[in-house]
Amino acid sequence: MMRLWRAALLRELLLLGPPGAAGGGGPGSGSRRLPPQLAALGAGPATRRGPGPARGLCTRSEGALEEPGKGAQQPAAPSEPPDGGRNNNHGSGDKELAGGGGGGEKEESCVWSNPESKSNREFSSPRAPSGRKVKQGLLPSLEDLLFYTIAEGQEKIPVHKFITALKSTGLRTSDPRLKECMDMLRLTLQTTSDGVMLDKDLFKKCVQSNIVLLTQAFRRKFVIPDFMSFTSHIDELYESAKKQSGGKVADYIPQLAKFSPDLWGVSLCTVDGQRHSVGDTKVPFCLQSCVKPLKYAIAVNDLGTEYVHRYVGKEPSGLRFNKLFLNEDDKPHNPMVNAGAIVVTSLIKQGANNAEKFDYVMQFMNKMAGNEYVGFSNATFQSERESGDRNFAIGYYLKEKKCFPEGTDMVAILDFYFQLCSIEVTCESASVMAATLANGGFCPITGERVLSPEAVRNTLSLMHSCGMYDFSGQFAFHVGLPAKSGVAGGILLVVPNVMGLMCWSPPLDKMGNSVKGIHFCHDLVSLCNFHNYDNLRHFAKKLDPRREGGDQRHSFGPMDYENLQQELALKETVWKKVSPESNEDISRTVVYRMEGRGEQN
Repeated sequence: MMRLWRAALLRELLLLGPPGAAGGGGPGSGSRRLPPQLAALGAGPATRRGPGPARGLCTRSEGALEEPGKGAQQPAAPSEPPDGGRNNNHGSGDKELAGGGGGGEKEESCVWSNPESKSNREFSSPRAPSGRKVKQGLLPSLEDLLFYTIAEGQEKIPVHKFITALKSTGLRTSDPRLKECMDMLRLTLQTTSDGVMLDKDLFKKCVQSNIVLLTQAFRRKFVIPDFMSFTSHIDELYESAKKQSGGKVADYIPQLAKFSPDLWGVSLCTVDGQRHSVGDTKVPFCLQSCVKPLKYAIAVNDLGTEYVHRYVGKEPSGLRFNKLFLNEDDKPHNPMVNAGAIVVTSLIKQGANNAEKFDYVMQFMNKMAGNEYVGFSNATFQSERESGDRNFAIGYYLKEKKCFPEGTDMVAILDFYFQLCSIEVTCESASVMAATLANGGFCPITGERVLSPEAVRNTLSLMHSCGMYDFSGQFAFHVGLPAKSGVAGGILLVVPNVMGLMCWSPPLDKMGNSVKGIHFCHDLVSLCNFHNYDNLRHFAKKLDPRREGGDQRHSFGPMDYENLQQELALKETVWKKVSPESNEDISRTVVYRMEGRGEQN
């Protein structure tokens, strides 16, 4: 109940609900009483008086109109939002931000009333009916709005309450983007007498360096708005898959056979950096074949598609992943089978020695994982090299068919290939790697571009058609998402533009895929419309985590401080000013109108 109540308050203070009821904008239809802590910012009752798009614009104090005859300029028109013209209240450009509507003359003024602000001044809007006087002042800051949202009427916020609210959005305190905020929070707690409470000034000091990201989080601007609800479904799917028995831990590489068959973990990371993990997600394991799409992406990023595919094809082979077989052009069928992966390995950092090549790939992996855990298992490397007769046979076959670039040392390339298969990750770090692919090559938690769009597109295409061994066609048909499995029990799954996941459980089916992982992926797509060909309109019975309250999620570009500030403050048709000491109304009005694009000069 506490969570539901907090969510309701969040919507009340920040989302501010839908515009005023249709048919009228007066107190009976579009107004609502705000809590004292937000009303203290200067809100009051108002009435909409016109049906057409009004033309006033609310600006910050530096853009306030001055009294007529004193060289005042009209407020500047709002800058076009980064989504290409869609305004931030999910409405069309020619509608009033305030909404509602009744008959009568147009209200063409835009005001913010703040009795405490020294910048308040009376003026007559050039477009308002003659003689009408309104007041102009500051919009509430994002820091203020965020404080009152979390404080819930209190003068101070317990630190644990802020951290809990933050985690409910999906962000972690370890998120690199929040480093300044967390550093300042720790410093503040160490230097204040009341080390567990934050008043408004201390809170603003802590969040100001990351206020846009934090506001987006609390405004539910992330790709999965109701993250707590979504993760509860993930936990249920995890428990369902956990009940699956059967399968066998891979033993053809002796070191892999040492893992317990009971290990089972799932981690996800969205393109906005929302994180969730359940199960054994901090246990390191080797990528094995899950590294194949990643090193292919590195090769295409560095060398380009045309060069890479001189040496390797793009078609599913229809054969076992370790077959000694080439296509009709004497090239490996694709980079996801062993022959193709060995050839792709030979293309990376040509001319360098194995130590330099390995460091180079590890740097890429660390960037893709947002500098989370990426290690190396020397024991697995030695074990794989000692038992790698089939891969040596493939290597000599490729050498005979002249599949490598000229001057390639085949034995050294096989060593490098075994090294890359022995790179260690956890479910958590691998989920960030998958999210980097889902995010078009940008790491979600660092914002750094790691891979080119060309490399990401090609990699996801091949994962979709060839990534799941002999089960690739079935997986594409039933799950419909790019994925790559490995004999260590991992499944790297990508939901483009939404999130990346890593599922890990060592027992494998006869195709070489994780039994629990396959079950989880099937259930995920059965529940959510993530399949590439799930139509959002006609598959309404499936859950769409990208929607909130039944409304389709709109895609917005990055939002700056001022855009967020105006959206939060201007969302409601009518705000009533309520005294902090009582519920008695104060006769101050605040009316906001946004000029429709069609009405701009």
